[in-house]
Amino acid sequence: MPKKITIGLICGGTSGEHEVSLVSAYNIQAALDREKYEVLLIAIDKNGKWFLGNSPEFLENTDDVRRVTFRKNLPTTFPQTGSTGGDKPAATEQYGSDLAQVDVFFPITHGKLGEDGALQGLLELLGKPYVGADVYGSAICMDKDVTKRLLQHRGIPVARYKLLRNPQELPFENAVRELGETLFVKPCREGSSLGVSKVRTAEEYAEALQKAFSADRKVLVEEAISGREIECSVLGNDSPEAAPVLGEIVPLREFYSYEAKYVDDDGAELIIPAEIDPEVSQQIRKVAVDAFLLTECRGMARVDFFLRSDNTFILNEINTLPGFTKISMFPKLWDASGLAYPKLLDRLIELALE
Repeated sequence: MPKKITIGLICGGTSGEHEVSLVSAYNIQAALDREKYEVLLIAIDKNGKWFLGNSPEFLENTDDVRRVTFRKNLPTTFPQTGSTGGDKPAATEQYGSDLAQVDVFFPITHGKLGEDGALQGLLELLGKPYVGADVYGSAICMDKDVTKRLLQHRGIPVARYKLLRNPQELPFENAVRELGETLFVKPCREGSSLGVSKVRTAEEYAEALQKAFSADRKVLVEEAISGREIECSVLGNDSPEAAPVLGEIVPLREFYSYEAKYVDDDGAELIIPAEIDPEVSQQIRKVAVDAFLLTECRGMARVDFFLRSDNTFILNEINTLPGFTKISMFPKLWDASGLAYPKLLDRLIELALE
């Protein structure tokens, strides 16, 4: 019988997406084939401390993103790594021996320090393969401004926006004149719509800027796009492919906020497959793959679009570590395309080992 592959499933983290990450990790560990894999759960608390668990009971209250947590009963440190003169870095640890046994890390740490290249850089130093984008791709896609500039250079349409580095840089009247009467204000490097506000008045604008700048030193003020929210799942490394089935998010609130995504059961409706003209669907899938390669993604990404009534579309953002909760679109779209959740995980691990 072949030796099982040990998966180090990293979850939690210090970002505002901590709880979503824990729920995603619970779903992933439940779907991993135990005939093929040993699973080591590695949770990071909100202060950045690391803890180990080797059973599903390590994660608690996983049916409620507001209450999910984990047991802090086995703290850990990372193994010391370094070159021994050969081609492979060797773990020469006194501590972290459990982590040294990991064959492939699977980070599902959404947001800052987990999805922006920081954690990926640490895993590179360990000399271990890991699922998902590398340092470069993670950093690019986490920064909405850098992503948009790359896409614009390639001719891929994006929403009009202004980049701010201080709250006084763009008065409300100027923003409206340049971008329209309805605006979105976003931290440049956050996920799951954290810190995002939809504004129509000067008072709302001032509050939104304060909120966004409390999350990041770079803020986007963006035009509001009238259109359907379409999502596309991409899988692969140097020869990626887009899932044949696209999905649509229909927000039932003001916009698809963090609460609508994960807390409010009536926050949005997911439509799979999205009802789109086949030719337009093919165009969206092609642009998603082009954007995946342009931004140096690897492994997986969920690429989000707005589709206008005239069938033109803009690319909204690229998520290199999409959610794996029970309502997450990335695995749902692959499942609807014929690649079931456990097989999707197999493929992601294979891609990490390429």
